[in-house]
Amino acid sequence: MPAVLVAPSILAADFSHLETEIHRAEEAGADWLHLDIMDGHFVDNISFGPAVVATVRKHTRLLLDVHLMIEHPDHYLPRFLEAGANSITVHVEAEAKHDVAQTLAAIRAAGCGVGLTLNPATPFEAVAPYLGTIDLLLIMTVHPGFGGQVFRPEMMDKVRRARQWREANGGKLHIEVDGGIKPETAGTSIENGANILVAGTSIFRAPDYAAAIRELRGE
Repeated sequence: MPAVLVAPSILAADFSHLETEIHRAEEAGADWLHLDIMDGHFVDNISFGPAVVATVRKHTRLLLDVHLMIEHPDHYLPRFLEAGANSITVHVEAEAKHDVAQTLAAIRAAGCGVGLTLNPATPFEAVAPYLGTIDLLLIMTVHPGFGGQVFRPEMMDKVRRARQWREANGGKLHIEVDGGIKPETAGTSIENGANILVAGTSIFRAPDYAAAIRELRGE
């Protein structure tokens, strides 16, 4: 299994001190930074766009893990590439309104990390045809759109199925979990095969970011 990485979710940071929050997370041992892009259509919330990604890019050398919870991600893809995304994850659901295979190929052609995700209600079979073409599979452990939700343990079946695929196909697929990730649920996710932990409130609401990150890793 690949090493366990922690990706603090910028959405939970204090945006009035964003540069400071980025530096604190980096100094605390964050491996990646996770940026949730929401358009108010694919999910019932609005977050931020390429300009904020570009701002974060100016203040860190960490890998920027961008999750596009939006309609027509293929249309907006060039803007996030230009903003400095290192890995871009798109949704498999028809409601995202794009040709999944073509979008994944466009991300790959741009030299960016290729990610795919599915909502809790979407069966694992929806992503199975694409597993050989991606670098990262994001398993949502809550319904996307809002932070602070309760972890859904039944999503671990998808994590286990992704792990089985990884073990049978060279062991290189990143399995990422996002939603309600704190020390207890991080441990459960790791045990089932996840190696990237996205965490928002459990890091950015903690008094000690470094201690919070170590706890997530189980150190």
